[in-house]
Amino acid sequence: MDAVRVALLREVLAGTEWPGAARRFAGALRSSVVPHRGGLLLVGTEEYEPWHLAAHLVDESAWSGLPELAPTLVRHRVRPGDPAHLAVGLGRLEAAGRGATLLMVAPERPDAGLLQRVHDARRAGATVLCLDGGDAEVRGLAHEALAVTEDAGVDLDTVQHLVSAAAGENSLPSPRGSRRFRDRLSGLADRLTAPPPARW
Repeated sequence: MDAVRVALLREVLAGTEWPGAARRFAGALRSSVVPHRGGLLLVGTEEYEPWHLAAHLVDESAWSGLPELAPTLVRHRVRPGDPAHLAVGLGRLEAAGRGATLLMVAPERPDAGLLQRVHDARRAGATVLCLDGGDAEVRGLAHEALAVTEDAGVDLDTVQHLVSAAAGENSLPSPRGSRRFRDRLSGLADRLTAPPPARW
């Protein structure tokens, strides 16, 4: 989703909790991965693979100049012949420890095996973040969680767009002091889509 569409989405959701909640969650994500120079693992449930979020984070990583945001997508089923970026299985979670960040996207309750792996990664020192459907056990595993429940008024895909866009925003300025083109474009889109000022 490009900067203009994200700006329009934020305009539609203005007055709700979602733009601010997504920025807070994205801030937690950035503050976890940037100091460790990466180590972001992204995993979904057996039924839901967050490949779309992975693609957006890769894009945000490139646009923001923050390579730490590019995740390793951890998959429940890896087939022989899958390309390298799609060939990382659940065993990778067992190696997650201090310095790693594990982002779990779980619209429904994960199976016990995934919950145990996430629990073990947390005990080994990994930071755990969850985008979930409000399951209490999932939230209990997370250092930071953002729940998208059935009555939230938005769906999980929308929140993932907001989070990935916010994760790439507001990076440190370049040595020239100029803002990134994408930040300038986003600012312009925000101004163009803002309601006119009230006239008294």
